[in-house]
This record gives sequence, structure tokens and C-alpha cells, in this order.
Amino acid sequence: MMTIDIQRWAVKIEYDGTGLVGWQRQKEGLSVQQILEEAAEKLCNNSFKVSSITAGRTDSGVHAMGQVAHLDFPAHMSLTAKKICDGLNHYMKPHAIAILQAAPVDLEWSARFTATQRKYKYVILNRSSRPALNENYVWHVRKPLDIDKMYRAAQRLLGLHDFTSYRATACQAHSPIRELDRFDIYKEGDLIYFIPEARSFLHHQVRNMVGTLKMIGDGYWPEEQAFTILQAKDRKAAGIKAPATGLFLTEVVYPTDPFQ
Repeated sequence: MMTIDIQRWAVKIEYDGTGLVGWQRQKEGLSVQQILEEAAEKLCNNSFKVSSITAGRTDSGVHAMGQVAHLDFPAHMSLTAKKICDGLNHYMKPHAIAILQAAPVDLEWSARFTATQRKYKYVILNRSSRPALNENYVWHVRKPLDIDKMYRAAQRLLGLHDFTSYRATACQAHSPIRELDRFDIYKEGDLIYFIPEARSFLHHQVRNMVGTLKMIGDGYWPEEQAFTILQAKDRKAAGIKAPATGLFLTEVVYPTDPFQ
């Protein structure tokens, strides 16, 4: 079988996850990965099957402001960052997915495995009136939430722990051990922002942590419950899973920024 030399490109992507099945290709439904790879193949005049690897496989309905993926193209193509951005953005229309930046990287570089930190943002709209403009981008919670109480509870989750209680029961990660580096919570007007950061997260970890913190913020549980749940190492001990609509992957960090 003839081998083709390839060139690897990193791309930074933003997308609206509404109506999509998430990043990863599925048997049914349309994924970000499928839309991106089909656009890349059109950029190659459908003469080369392009595959992609991403930094974070976001779930159905989850959004991204700074997702990163890498794509392998035939080496003979005269590609530039502008050609990749313009070409992919053209072929991905009308889907709400956009390439923000592109950069050539070494073949050993991986959007997934080279990453050293992933940053998320979760948004709760905390008011009695339902959202008219941003329904697909927030979790609407009517009952007033105690910001200080949720923040103190979140700080109990920082560090290296077994996060079994906060991961999906179907999570396929080999180990539930993760190190949570940061978990800020602040309010601007009616919006409450949850900002967790770690090298990597387990499946549904962010949404499960936010769901538990919401239940602490509305008085259902004391703030100590966040750590008690962590120690239980049992998903049934934790709170509800926050809806996908309020979650955004905001940034992926690398030892050297490929886009600089």
C-alpha cells in the first residue's frame, strides 16, 4: 500500500453545540467532528480522507470558545493558515462552527496528549424570569443561590482526588484520579459563572460538580457536602447533573502555544 506524506495542522475552533450530538462522531446525529472532517476533505478536493483528534470530546449541547484539534493533510498541498481558516469556514457553512486560528505543528504534536490544562466555564442564569435570548447557553435556576457558600464548597474539591462520585457511571477513563487546579465562582448581574481548570476532566465531571454546588447554593445541602460526596466515591452520593446548555470549553493550554 502506498503511503502519503502528511502535514499536521492545529486549529482553534468555536462552536454552538445546540442541535449537535457533541464533538465525536455518532451512529446517529450530526457531530462537530463529522462537519470538520468533511469540510477538510472538501478542501482536499475529496481526494484524501482527513481525520481529526481533539483536546476535549464535548457532549451533546455543549459549546466551545477555544476548542483545539489537529488535522493531517497531504504534504504536497500548499497550505497556509489563511487557506485552512478560510477554506474550512467556507465548507462548514451553514453550521455554527468556526475556525479561529490555524498553525502547522510537528507530527508528534497532539491536540489531546500535548495539552497541559483545560479550562471550562459554566453559566447559570439566576432569576425568576425565564431566558428569552440565551436559553441555549445557560442553566436557568429561579431560586436565589448563595455564591459564597458555593465558592467555599468548590474549594474543598481542589487538589488530587478520586472523583468517582463526580464522573458519569459510563465514563471510560482508566482512572478516576484527577487534579483540580482551580474552581472560581463569581456573579455578574443575574449570571453566575463557574470556572474549573484541570489538566483533564472525567466524563460529566464538570456538570456533576456544578449540579452538586447548585444544590448547596440553594440550601438543599450544607457546604461540607461537596467533600463528603467526594469521599464517598459513589456517583449516587452526588447531586444532579447540570444541563449541557450552560457549559463552554473556553481554553486548552499547551507547553508552547502553537498559535503564537
